[in-house]
Amino acid sequence: MHPSSLSIHDYSYSLQESRIAAYPLPERDASRLLIYKRGSITEDIYRNVANHLPPGARLVFNNSRVLAARIHFKKPSGGTIEIFCLEPSDDQKDPATAMLKQSGTTWKCLIGGASKWKHGMVLEKKFQNITLRASIVERLPDSFMVEFKWDPAHFSFAEILHEVGLVPLPPYIKRAAEEDDKTRYQTVYAEEEGSVAAPTAGLHFTKAVFDDLVQKNIAVDFLTLHVGAGTFKPVKSPTMEGHDMHTEFLEAKLEFVESIATDNRKVFCVGTTSMRSLESLYWMGVKIIRNPNMDSSHLPIGQWEVYDELIDAKFSVAQAFGALASWMKDQQLAELITRTSILIAPGYKPRVVQGLITNFHQPQSTLLLLVAACIGEDWRKVYDYALSHEFRFLSYGDGCLLELE
Repeated sequence: MHPSSLSIHDYSYSLQESRIAAYPLPERDASRLLIYKRGSITEDIYRNVANHLPPGARLVFNNSRVLAARIHFKKPSGGTIEIFCLEPSDDQKDPATAMLKQSGTTWKCLIGGASKWKHGMVLEKKFQNITLRASIVERLPDSFMVEFKWDPAHFSFAEILHEVGLVPLPPYIKRAAEEDDKTRYQTVYAEEEGSVAAPTAGLHFTKAVFDDLVQKNIAVDFLTLHVGAGTFKPVKSPTMEGHDMHTEFLEAKLEFVESIATDNRKVFCVGTTSMRSLESLYWMGVKIIRNPNMDSSHLPIGQWEVYDELIDAKFSVAQAFGALASWMKDQQLAELITRTSILIAPGYKPRVVQGLITNFHQPQSTLLLLVAACIGEDWRKVYDYALSHEFRFLSYGDGCLLELE
């Protein structure tokens, strides 16, 4: 079955608001861990996750750092307008580069109170010795293009957001961001700035857990997928054909691509973003095998491209990643920066990933479809167990380790 014909209503369950974790536990690695292997379910806590991974496995993390992406402006009349920065304009290379811009930058944004922002009005915010101004450049179908300018001009946009931005907690956490959220809604290994939502499966990992992984000969690797606000975008169409999957920036270093090509360890991903990244990289390698002279503009993976054009490919992980590594060398790229819109849903067979560590996701979401692609109809068994055994749900909640067959 082509995933475009899937009905999102078939991927629903009853989630009461009381089951959504409004705050993280005091200790990151004390969160509960549901372990699913070959149809059986057991329990533990994240502190012991290394005990449940195959000896010698490879664990891949997303090291994207969450931006303080919400900015509040006061109108001269006293009303508040919130600007939520989603991603840089298309003429900018990637979020990490855009964050270094000085004097001004343009971003695609959501605006709370947009009806109060009259045409031509320039919003202004003063803090310390800096003045930040915002103006609407263009109204898009589902967002706005906003130009930011500031004085003194030598500050970077990253420094501006660090001073005035607020933590972009998900909309289902019904409270204002607090001081602790600056660290708790961020993984301990976050490095590359660019996400507007945390890769939440990694929130449970601590230095002690990483030390345990090393002791048990479990390799640890990092790539970067900058999570966009589209991860929370509800599926409103009756079938997936009418849903536009969000596009996200993907970054992977050459040595990482080469290591996947040459090492036959079992690959487990921490988070749906890591899985989407690895699977996307595989299909990029397939495209290069089919067209070795392909330029970078054709590298991004579209929402349905895998199902429409690539699904019959029989290349191994070593072949696909080896082709991608060779192409990167030919292009003299030490790091690949590209995009993916891949939708992983039932009907998709993972090519690279053999296990997934993830949180519990919202009903009728594309993230739940990804889980169902991994373990089939047993997703219901996993979620029924979690609900009946008082697991905490969503970003600050508990999680699960799903071993694929």
